[in-house]
Amino acid sequence: MLETSAESPAPVRVISENIKDYIDRLGPIWIEGEISEINERTGMAFIRLRDTSVDMSLSVMCHRTVLAPVTPLPQNARVVIHAKVSFYTKNGTISLSAKEIRQVGIGELLARLEHLKQLLASEGLFALDRKKSLPLLPRRVGLICGRNSAAEKDVVENARRRWPAVQFEIREVAVQGAAAVIEVSAALRELEANPEVDVIIITRGGGSFEDLLAFSDEGLVRLAASCETPIVSAIGHEQDAPLLDLVADIRASTPTDAAKRVVPDIEEELTIINQLRDRANRRLLNFLDLETSRLTAMRERPVLKDPTVLITSRQEIIIGLLNRSQRSTSHVVDLAREELLHIYARVRSLSPQSTLDRGYSVVQRGDGSIARDPKVLTQGERLRIRLALGEIGAVVETS
Repeated sequence: MLETSAESPAPVRVISENIKDYIDRLGPIWIEGEISEINERTGMAFIRLRDTSVDMSLSVMCHRTVLAPVTPLPQNARVVIHAKVSFYTKNGTISLSAKEIRQVGIGELLARLEHLKQLLASEGLFALDRKKSLPLLPRRVGLICGRNSAAEKDVVENARRRWPAVQFEIREVAVQGAAAVIEVSAALRELEANPEVDVIIITRGGGSFEDLLAFSDEGLVRLAASCETPIVSAIGHEQDAPLLDLVADIRASTPTDAAKRVVPDIEEELTIINQLRDRANRRLLNFLDLETSRLTAMRERPVLKDPTVLITSRQEIIIGLLNRSQRSTSHVVDLAREELLHIYARVRSLSPQSTLDRGYSVVQRGDGSIARDPKVLTQGERLRIRLALGEIGAVVETS
């Protein structure tokens, strides 16, 4: 390991030689990318190899005999290159010298996409419970589409036909080729950051399998999964199914279908509003009719026709109870009077006064005791004789 410091720096030559030694130890490598440019000169071919996910490329050179087995290559062909990395110490540049070039076939691409699909599914990016519902009426619709494309016209015209006041935030980008992933991702980030955009439509027309590969890029799919704004995917035709369709919140079969899903039909909404208004009116009228019939029934009740009937009915009950109580009280008093007279007669018959009234008298001695035997009286003793209407005094003359 090369050790340097501010006091003991290494010269450029030493640094270049160390970089060359490190790169030489790397050995031959396999690189995958998309060919964006090929220049052939004097038996050599110079290739520009791009990464479809980021704005980055490498220069690769090879003999024409290495390129010949795979020519002619279609535009933006995806290839795998076996190359040796070299570092030139004189000017500090890196070059890749290709030893073998293979074109990636559709079968291999499908296998890779299937593997990526299973990986993303295992992470839950396609789960239904993470999908967001679309707003009923978005304030502004974000639209990512190709430049001057028929898909853009289909979305805008059909949306405005359904809801004339709908507003769009349109981003025209490359929808195929090396720059597609980069431009679509940048547009998606920009619309996601716009707080006025309530829903984003990503659309393009039909195309070959290779044309739609950009919409199955892992970076773009993960970016769409992380967005908080609902995303509608309308890529290709019904039979096309890029991975973006699976991670999007809504998958539309065509651009026209995307427009129908994002904005409501004003005629249908007006019809629904009119139906709801009529239903509310009928409900209110039925309620008023019911309450009116209840009020009529209440007015026809006797207590409401003659409010005094409640008082008169209670008055009759009270008078009846009062008469009943008076009769009951008089009967009790009469019984008590008769019983009292009987008791009085019995007491009267047992009273000493009644005996006196019949002509009898009672003789009492001076101490108040009754004289019953004349033998106990003494001559000259003073007595008191009680009669029916009073009493007199007497003196015993003989015993």
